Amino acid sequence: MTTMKRRNFLKGAGLAAAATTVAAPAIAQSMPEIRWRLTSSFPKSLDTIFGTAQTFAKYMADATDGKFQIQVFAPGEIVGGLQAMDAVENGSVECAHTPLYYYIGREPALGVATGLPFSLNARQSHSWWHFAGGREIINEVLAKYNCTSLVCGNSGAQMGGFFRKEINTVDDLKGLKFRIGGLGGQVLAKLGVVPQQIAPGDVYPALERGTLDAAEFVGPYDDEKLGFLKVAKYYYAPGFWEGGAMLHLVINKAKWDELPKHYQAIMANASEAANNWMLAKYDAVNGQALRRMVGAGAELRTFSQPVMEASLKAANELYTELSAKNENFKKAYDSMVAYRNDVLPWWQLNEYAFDTFMIRTRGRA
Repeated sequence: MTTMKRRNFLKGAGLAAAATTVAAPAIAQSMPEIRWRLTSSFPKSLDTIFGTAQTFAKYMADATDGKFQIQVFAPGEIVGGLQAMDAVENGSVECAHTPLYYYIGREPALGVATGLPFSLNARQSHSWWHFAGGREIINEVLAKYNCTSLVCGNSGAQMGGFFRKEINTVDDLKGLKFRIGGLGGQVLAKLGVVPQQIAPGDVYPALERGTLDAAEFVGPYDDEKLGFLKVAKYYYAPGFWEGGAMLHLVINKAKWDELPKHYQAIMANASEAANNWMLAKYDAVNGQALRRMVGAGAELRTFSQPVMEASLKAANELYTELSAKNENFKKAYDSMVAYRNDVLPWWQLNEYAFDTFMIRTRGRA
């Protein structure tokens, strides 16, 4: 009896050993070791927006037990901040963290991906991307450049930037040399502004030298770090050209297609998690930074109603022009407008009403 039990045990152990021998390579094949490089469009000093790429890379490593490692590079370490997508397209790096509106010179439709002047806020942008066709439209365009993308961060509504002089009328905009990205620059150019698209790390020196009269970047937390208050004291709101700027993880299409499906799923979820991290972080730190800058001498201003109305009129003119000559832009723009028209009544009834009441009763609630 004892001999039989021992014989059965050894037989079972042999089968287990054989199973282990078969399973181990299968597991190894399902979790291959991968090393990618990511180039960011943002300097390391901006710990939230640059940190979003680092956070994404950490999530990827954590979710794969260190099998999928992504090394994050700052602008200038591989390519400049405005060439990030180009590096992905030509295979110099596997992916980039960048706002797609940096590349409107190649394809105006990419401006819709980040967000147009007078378009959507952060939550609406995210909803349009996932549930109203945004992802499909933009990735169809990116496929022409051997790229695909995942949403990976949002700034929320941005500030209007620091100005050396007050902007009271539309005439005050004429001849103004203004660092502004995306199609916002083309809108303001219709009102006489001289737009400059300059990488984040180069903005302060240009403002200090007088090459720029004004500069916008994101919001109080980053603007404080960039030191704009040292050379321009008037701080304007709102940044109507970026009501909720959506950032993307731009991925080389061939490299994406090579990934195992479960790695693609992990990457999609890591990107979503990093997206939430960035927006939540900015919401937590912008108010504190604004109070510090006001204490240091920043003079808060809001754009006048005539400036806002003139800018809206210029924006609508620009979108009509671009839609007439660029089919990709028209498709993306029409999709966004249809979505916006659908959701704004709900926001007016509920979200806006709640937020407005809470702001009015601040200190009593």
